[in-house]
Amino acid sequence: MPDRNDRWSDLLRRGLRGDGAAYGAFLGEIAPVIRGIVRARTGGAEDAEDIVQEVLLAVHAKRHTWREDEPVTPWLYAIARYKAADAGRRRGRQGPQVPIHDLAEILPEEAGEATAARDLSVLLDRIDDRSARIVRAMGVEGRSAAEVGAEMNMTDGAVRVAYHRALVRLKDLAEGDAHPHLDKTS
Repeated sequence: MPDRNDRWSDLLRRGLRGDGAAYGAFLGEIAPVIRGIVRARTGGAEDAEDIVQEVLLAVHAKRHTWREDEPVTPWLYAIARYKAADAGRRRGRQGPQVPIHDLAEILPEEAGEATAARDLSVLLDRIDDRSARIVRAMGVEGRSAAEVGAEMNMTDGAVRVAYHRALVRLKDLAEGDAHPHLDKTS
């Protein structure tokens, strides 16, 4: 059975060649996935559905920019990320508003507890410098693979692969720290 990326690529390819039913199926299948991405990126903001519609309109308007020899999902996800970021800028980067008093019982009281940033920094120190630079640039600073690639003399694809591999290593390291009694060498 073909994966989602293959199916979507086929539907969009057929749609670009004039098959209206295939193009309609493509939009119908991507909409729920785009909705999930937008909700995750905006924290379920009230205007999430408006952003989904913006993404779908952008996909329609920019469909000619998709390179048929490349996977369609990264192209789609990039459009969704950029539209969610645009919406965040329009909102003034405020994001969802959560009253702090609702969280008082679950927030840690000790000032000495490790923060996520400190934990990430410790994990990044445990991987190679190039991978750590890529994770900081893309994952923390929000820079694109193209920007990072230009700076590090790498292709966009190589940056994305290195980023993914670094995230897998970080996840493995974090899980190992969470379960120190497990011996990963056996």
